[in-house]
Amino acid sequence: MSEFHVPLHALKGRGVAHRQPHRFERDTRAAFDDGWSTQAEAAADAEEAVAPATHISWEEARSAITRNDSPDVGFNHGLNPYRGCEHGCIYCYARPSHSYLNLSPGLDFETRLIAKRNLVEVLRAELLHPRYTPDLLAIGTVTDAYQPIERELRLTRGALELLATSQHPLAIVTKGSGVERDLDLLGPMGQQGLAAVYVTITTLDAKLARILEPRAAAPHRRLRTIRALAEAGVPVGVSLAPQIPFINDDMERVLAAAREAGASRAFYQVLRLPWEVAPLFRQWLELHYPDRAARVMARVQDMRGGQDYDSNFATRMKGRGVWAELLRQRFTKTTQRLGYSRERSPVDVSRFRPGALSGQGDLF
Repeated sequence: MSEFHVPLHALKGRGVAHRQPHRFERDTRAAFDDGWSTQAEAAADAEEAVAPATHISWEEARSAITRNDSPDVGFNHGLNPYRGCEHGCIYCYARPSHSYLNLSPGLDFETRLIAKRNLVEVLRAELLHPRYTPDLLAIGTVTDAYQPIERELRLTRGALELLATSQHPLAIVTKGSGVERDLDLLGPMGQQGLAAVYVTITTLDAKLARILEPRAAAPHRRLRTIRALAEAGVPVGVSLAPQIPFINDDMERVLAAAREAGASRAFYQVLRLPWEVAPLFRQWLELHYPDRAARVMARVQDMRGGQDYDSNFATRMKGRGVWAELLRQRFTKTTQRLGYSRERSPVDVSRFRPGALSGQGDLF
């Protein structure tokens, strides 16, 4: 009897097509025909497979604020209310973090989510600690704080209420339109220079966005979010991350549309494929763009010294080589032409009032 692997099919509403084994697993599994069905029947069964539903479990967090010491990241403190992300972005560099939980960076990352039940209480204790030194708090660095489950769980909202009360500076990166719900908090903070939001728009092509970021807000909806934030007085920027060779090639159009909507700042990164993200992305290419898969990966490797990924701090965000330099020039010239700000606003920590969290008044 000859064996063959059952072909994978894209799952509607999900970024990946299967449960990618994580790097700590001893055994790997692959579907194949055992002789009880024909190849055609097996393929049909796979095509009709229903995408797994989202499952949420709770975690008692030991800490709320994470510390970052990577020299190429523009923040020192981060906060992530969830583990995993239902948006299902195929390129997400945070997928490998699920491996530490003995879960798949593939389907598990976007379907088996973990919420930090005591996030607000732990955050309050950390802000009140006598040795705590305030600094810009980046929200949503390895998960989207406004993914769909936030509508019900409201963990992000709870954290924002503490930060607003204590006047602690923050910045948010999101693809979720749910951030508009919290404009009552973000608006006043933004007007005081205590809050900024970056909305990620990878492409304006709705069809591409649907398979690249299946459960994130549509591109036109994210533009509306930028406009709403700007009109509320919140400094708002646009993130064009990641840039993927021969896939999303509308950088100039995204920058122009975001600027027209009210964005005043912008940044970009190139595709990053650490650990299990590389095979997941290769599989995605074969499913959706088989005609250019080899070409895309060849250009990615051109930027990474011949590898799928290079973790060098000096080059991992922007890449290296001819294509990386061309991308840099396009971004620089377009942002200059459109009038984007090139300077980062200074972080104002002088307003921080931890006593407001415990009901204590200020003496002065």
